Formats: sequence, C-alpha cells, structure tokens
Amino acid sequence: MVNANFFYELGVLKRVKRSGWWIINVKDPESVADHSFRAGVIAYILARMENLSVERAHYVSFMTLCNDLHETRLNDLHKIGHRYIDFRAAETIAHKEQTEPLGTTGKEIYVLHEELKVQKTKESIIARDADLLECFAQAREYQKIGHDAQDWMTNIHKLLVTGSAKKLAKELEKTDPNDWWQGLKKSER
Repeated sequence: MVNANFFYELGVLKRVKRSGWWIINVKDPESVADHSFRAGVIAYILARMENLSVERAHYVSFMTLCNDLHETRLNDLHKIGHRYIDFRAAETIAHKEQTEPLGTTGKEIYVLHEELKVQKTKESIIARDADLLECFAQAREYQKIGHDAQDWMTNIHKLLVTGSAKKLAKELEKTDPNDWWQGLKKSER
C-alpha cells in the first residue's frame, strides 16, 4: 500500500525555490519541481541521443525526476552552502527516510538516487548531464533578462560528460531563449 503522505510531500517541491539564483539577484527563481520537470524531459531526449533504448531512456528520465526528492526536507542548498555541511550525507538520509514507507517501490526509488549519486553507469551519467543541462538552460534564460549567470554556464560546460550534452550546451548558449516562439503568435485584427 502506498503511503499517501508521500504524494503530499512531493507537492512541497512546487514551493521550494532553487536557491543558487538568489546569489545573482533573481528575486523569484523557479521551483525544484519546475527544474525537475524540464530535467526529466531533457533526460529522455539526451538518453535517446546517446543511443539508449526507449526503455532505458524512460529509466533515465525517472531517475532524473527523483533526483531532488530530498529537498522537500532539506530545501535547495546552493553550492556555497555545500562548503559548510555534508549535504550529500544529509540528502542520502532524507531520501532513504522518505522512501522507506513506500516498501519495495520506495527501495526502487532509493536505488535510483544512489545510482545517480555514484555516477558509475551510463544511465546515471546521462541523468546528471540532463540535470546540468536544465540548469544551463535556466542560466541562459536568466542571462537573457539581465542576470549575470555566465559563471553557471562556464562551470556546467566543464562538468558535462556525454558528447550529446556538450553539443546541446553549445546550442543552448548560442540560441536566444525567445527564439522558440517566433512566428507562432496568431495576430488578428
């Protein structure tokens, strides 16, 4: 039996803000849920670009979606904050505690988190690249509206592992975030 409390706990991610952007004066950054959704879709596409099967791409996408579940309990701690506490240890404890009530399904979700953290499988490497690419796209969007987000993009370029992710980051950097909707508006008199 699924513990309904877990579903309500997931809803907290819609209210937890991505705190790193406060450093560059983004007043109302996206939520962790916003980040996780786009990262999950990117993960599927990236996995297929890296020639994983549809089934494995679904696996990578779900792994990516579950990556930040612990932030319902720990909040999103920006990288400067990571200097002062062992956030990885805390996230492991929180992730384990929140998935335990789900029984076998919870164990499966916890194993995904551990696989992603260890970075030994192709799937986990792609999932991490997808998470980083989402952050890259968000940085580019914030840069477009005047925030100094270049440092995020520069650092992410150095962290990406897969060839497809590296190509996508270059494409994201040279593409205006508003290009996608050009020519789609229907204007009538």
